Amino acid sequence: MFTDHAENLRDFVDARLGLFIHYGLYSLLGRGEWVLNSEQLDIAEYQRLADDFRPDNFDADRLAALAKQAGCRYLCLTTMHHDGFALYDSDVIPLNAQAVCGRDLVAETVAACRKHGLRVHLYHSLNNWTISPDGVDALESPGARKAFVDHAHARLEELLTKFNPIECVWYDGWWPFNADGWRAEEMNAKMRAIQPWVLVNGRNGLPGDFGTPEQHITAPKPWRPWEACVTHNGSWCHHPGDRQWKPTWEIVEMLTKIATGAGNLLLGVGPAPDGGLPAESARMLRELGEWTSQNGEAIYASQPVGFNHQSRMPGDRGDWTHYGLFTLRDNTLYLHAFRWRGGSLTVAGVETPVTQVQLLGGPQLDFKLADGKLTINNLPADPPHPIGGVIAITGPQPPSVYRTGGMRVPKVPHPRYDPLPSDLPT
Repeated sequence: MFTDHAENLRDFVDARLGLFIHYGLYSLLGRGEWVLNSEQLDIAEYQRLADDFRPDNFDADRLAALAKQAGCRYLCLTTMHHDGFALYDSDVIPLNAQAVCGRDLVAETVAACRKHGLRVHLYHSLNNWTISPDGVDALESPGARKAFVDHAHARLEELLTKFNPIECVWYDGWWPFNADGWRAEEMNAKMRAIQPWVLVNGRNGLPGDFGTPEQHITAPKPWRPWEACVTHNGSWCHHPGDRQWKPTWEIVEMLTKIATGAGNLLLGVGPAPDGGLPAESARMLRELGEWTSQNGEAIYASQPVGFNHQSRMPGDRGDWTHYGLFTLRDNTLYLHAFRWRGGSLTVAGVETPVTQVQLLGGPQLDFKLADGKLTINNLPADPPHPIGGVIAITGPQPPSVYRTGGMRVPKVPHPRYDPLPSDLPT
């Protein structure tokens, strides 16, 4: 366990993969975690769902074990979403899992994470649609505003006092205020007074320790610690109408793309009303674990391997390849050959010496480097994993690859590929 904020942040920056679990009363309706708001349901009727909240198949140990098997380094659980139902025993939030079913699901999850060696990140919404005064009242009355914001602060103080230690508190639901409205400086100071090492995200109006792009994987520029939050299908919580499950190969490519920008993937799954994980998500996590157990070296603690179409930016050491993506760590460049051909492959534009080429999960490979062109031979016909193979290219110094839109690199100033802003992602 961490006692230092900087050490905690360094560990988070290297983590690469976490599991995000959305579970609550909304899971019983199966129409999204915003259903109370989006359908303007009657609050009292919605809260009566608590009578049917029976998380008999919510098995925190199994969830944590699956996350660990998948290669996750941390788990983030929704302790309370915007609907105001808490998954833990609370003196501040009367409607909670302990009161309605005699279980503290957060305590169970924290214990399971510790057992399986996972970091603990706890999601908590600043907003609350079911208290009085609520956020609308807070906009309309200064007195209501103080009471509403005070309540959010009290919930968070209770959460961090009750679950101590954890690694991160994950704010969300910052409507209707900015940092000043939420008294965000004071909020963060209270969190750090209880747990000085704790990380906070940027969803209370302040930048926080890391960025949280949602449903996209855009690395921040300039770089700062970041975590892309993406769902397994198209929904954060249980939604029986959403059958658009991302295949495991797509998750792996997404994870690799995030690793090129030295970010983390927080992968969202939604347990069923009884708390059991969907079979599709459980299978994906097991398959993902097969890949990370073989190729995690190319993912965890990776460093930015920048690539810009217009020019070479400071720190850029990568390029594009039709085989897949590059990741980088220290003196090794990893080629993720998702589009595997076997036999031999060539990487042109290699600017640094190469001393060894290794197929992760396979043999060392024959290679030749001449005039910046690296030719790798004796590749097996089939990749070591159905999703592809990862080739580790190692030298005596940090590697770099540089090509342009021409047949050789010009000896005068030049655009890298595009003289105009590109419509391709960079």
